[in-house]
Amino acid sequence: MRRRPEGERRHIALHLALASFTLAAIYPILWVFTLAFSGQQSLAIADLPADPGFWDRFRSVLPWPKTASIANFVDVLAGEPFGRWLFNSAIVAGATTVLGVFLACTAAYAFSRFRFPGRRTGMMMFLVSQMFPGTLMMVPLFIIIVKWLHLGNTYIGLVLVYAVTAIPFCVWMLKGYFDTIPIEIEESAIMDGATPAVIFFRIILPLAKPAVAVTALFSFMTGWNEFILASIFMEEETAYTAPVGLRFFVGGFTAQWGYFAAGSIIISLPVVALFYYLQKYLIAGLTAGGVKG
Repeated sequence: MRRRPEGERRHIALHLALASFTLAAIYPILWVFTLAFSGQQSLAIADLPADPGFWDRFRSVLPWPKTASIANFVDVLAGEPFGRWLFNSAIVAGATTVLGVFLACTAAYAFSRFRFPGRRTGMMMFLVSQMFPGTLMMVPLFIIIVKWLHLGNTYIGLVLVYAVTAIPFCVWMLKGYFDTIPIEIEESAIMDGATPAVIFFRIILPLAKPAVAVTALFSFMTGWNEFILASIFMEEETAYTAPVGLRFFVGGFTAQWGYFAAGSIIISLPVVALFYYLQKYLIAGLTAGGVKG
């Protein structure tokens, strides 16, 4: 029998290890799909006999529904509050994306092209702000938005918070990408009589599509998936975003895990679709924006 070379054995071991880690990572996700398509609300998908054997115990931890059903999805989508929550999330995430991309693009272009006092300090402050956990900002943000600006329980307050918290990462990403665009392109446009606005909107932004795509995706995910700040600022049930609304499916007295899992899958679909649409820009935007700064 032919002995496998040492390098080939290492190759097989590496692939087995990677496959094991991948399975461990997707195992909870498979259970979410199992609960969503089970048509029931209990976590006990498989019915164990009185004296379960090895195969019965193995089947109880296998993420596979006993019968497939879309009843949970139908019931969740038919519920009026959930549709309202999805609409709220779409409004907040869309406005956050537009405002966040606009502010990040203009700020990053200024940091990349202009030399002004406090430029390095400003970039360093953006970087330092990312070192603090989001929960640390809950109290000051609540005071600013609710007590000072009186924007509690409004879309505007939530959009402002999300856009501001996403700006530091987006500015760093875009600034690094703008640095890779030769300044000679702008100098040629100036010689042809182009104004700064024309240069920025018609020349620089089209060239920076990969970085703008990453910024848009990150801003959208911030506004769509965030839970803690939305649960604090939004007080009325009709104003909740979808992640906040999901918590009502699992409470202290009832646990509708099937509805919770189905709602989680529905909420994740827009992000997956946007990621799939922008994937051709993502790698270029992340790599180019991360090598210069």
